[in-house]
Amino acid sequence: MFLKAATIALIPALIIQGKKVKKNTPRLPEPEGVREGITGQGKKLSILILGDSAAAGVGVKTQEDALLGGVLSELKDNYEITWKLHAKSGDATSQIIRATEALPNQHFDVVLTSVGVNDVTKLMSSDIWIKKQEKLYALIQNKFQPSLVIAAGVPPMNLFPALPNPLGWLFGQYSKKMNEELQKLVEKTAYLEWIEYDIVKYQHLNLPMAHDGFHPSKEIYQIWAKEAADKVRKNF
Repeated sequence: MFLKAATIALIPALIIQGKKVKKNTPRLPEPEGVREGITGQGKKLSILILGDSAAAGVGVKTQEDALLGGVLSELKDNYEITWKLHAKSGDATSQIIRATEALPNQHFDVVLTSVGVNDVTKLMSSDIWIKKQEKLYALIQNKFQPSLVIAAGVPPMNLFPALPNPLGWLFGQYSKKMNEELQKLVEKTAYLEWIEYDIVKYQHLNLPMAHDGFHPSKEIYQIWAKEAADKVRKNF
């Protein structure tokens, strides 16, 4: 109730700040690089990465420096990895669901997802958002039959350098509520684990974000990839 009231009260400021942020924030392209292949040696493992601009690796120039490259680098010495990246900058959950539906049914041992930022910018309530997540993860399980799904938490957008207050504060409140619901979903879903996108930790390590102030840097992608790889190793 508080969040809804705050949103209504801040609408004039949000419109003004939103226009300025859109005008002043550079639009970074998705990084170059192949999006499927086979890498490494060892135990066979298949990985699918789904989602938005962070899944696609926006913020770096090549896929080698993105989430995909980091995960493959972490695992390639012990696994022969069949991998695929299916992500698009700007996609919210509804678009990611449609993109996933368009993929052929194929088994993947692990699915990594990054979903939520573009739902926050639409000011989607957490109760609607989590219903969409339930639909997405049921679809993933039905189409790909993974043993493990690793969901990235929604980043605390109040800490994004590109977002001034009160816009950043409000987005942070939305992302916090979404993460509370995501944690509940993870706790009741056997195959689902999650990674909190802990920018506070990254700031403590003096790691920058990408120069647009909105996307991960190479260093942050490396930490995210290591956290995902550790979950993979624990399960396979």
